[in-house]
Amino acid sequence: MSILVTGAAGFIGSHVCERLLGAGEEVVGLDLFDDYYDPRVKEANVSVARQFRAFTLVRGDVREAGCLARLPDHVELVIHLAARAGVRPSIRDPLLYQDVNVGGTAVLLEYMRERGIRQLVFGSSSSVYGNTEKVPFREGDSQDSPISPYAATKKAGELLCHVYHHLYGMGVLCLRLFTVYGPRQRPDLAIHKFARLLRAGRSVPMYGDGTTERDYTYIGDLLQGMEGALRYLRSSPGVYEVINLGESRTVTLRRMIEVLAEALGVEPEMERLPLEPGDVVRTYADISKARRLLRYDPCTSFEEGIARFVEWLEGERTSAARRVAGEGSFLR
Repeated sequence: MSILVTGAAGFIGSHVCERLLGAGEEVVGLDLFDDYYDPRVKEANVSVARQFRAFTLVRGDVREAGCLARLPDHVELVIHLAARAGVRPSIRDPLLYQDVNVGGTAVLLEYMRERGIRQLVFGSSSSVYGNTEKVPFREGDSQDSPISPYAATKKAGELLCHVYHHLYGMGVLCLRLFTVYGPRQRPDLAIHKFARLLRAGRSVPMYGDGTTERDYTYIGDLLQGMEGALRYLRSSPGVYEVINLGESRTVTLRRMIEVLAEALGVEPEMERLPLEPGDVVRTYADISKARRLLRYDPCTSFEEGIARFVEWLEGERTSAARRVAGEGSFLR
């Protein structure tokens, strides 16, 4: 039996695939390889997973029932990470986000129902909390006031999952992820984008006065939580839970830029800009439920995580220089 990972070539999805394969699981990865960012980056993301004989990569769209119908028959559990990501792009194209994130989740749930697959991990987002003033954010707090189309689609996905749990007894864990970062982070996300600007000697945009806060979650800690989610789901048939996965520590925007610049060995220059529509003031996870149910225990400090990210980024720059010089392939 195998685990289906949708969005397998993305930042988080590729790490999840490798972690599962390293633990001896058989994995089917599904990814569209769309042009949200350079598909060659996604090809590189899955280059390690493709070295495992237990890994099958399928190129296709989670919105297409015909594509899902062609997947291998032996899938027992689904980790659904495929989504159109990003708060600001969702404001520019809300219909696309509705189509991919809500429509795609509905198609996937129907595929699971028809195949008799009864276990699902759904990748949700801290954005569902909106500008909740009560901190830290607890799973039972109100999420009735999202402030971006992206956040609304993630909340809608959770509700769809609950419907299939209620009607068909599916076991579902909705994991609300809090600003995940680390090696392979998407190039459009702040840490990766700011690192490229700083390295090039350019100023970085600081939206607002720099006091907005994020609960940055290192990818290695997230993977430990994902492993706990699989253990819990497999041992608790028919369960439905919503669980925060964060570090339960906040870092201001100004501090993020300072730590990143220090790791890169540069002096940051900041450009003050107004807050962007859809951006929340803070994210801050209460992870007591994850500790209790998943034995989740994040331990990576922000400074340590940024150092690891910068080490990876410098390695990517070295590899790029070799490619330009004709010394290696893109997937080196």
